[in-house]
Amino acid sequence: MISPCIKLCAIDPATRLCSGCGRRLTEIGRWSTMSDAERAQIMRELPERRAAADAQPLPG
Repeated sequence: MISPCIKLCAIDPATRLCSGCGRRLTEIGRWSTMSDAERAQIMRELPERRAAADAQPLPG
């Protein structure tokens, strides 16, 4: 099963996304039970999510 996990797991409090793979906690938890189509859809969304998260201003 393909996974975007890069073993750098940390949930960003501002975006609520994993800073390593870009998934939401609910997606990480359900990943192994999702259909191939569901996983493929999320995989297609990840580059845009990561780009948007990277564009967030740093707190402070």
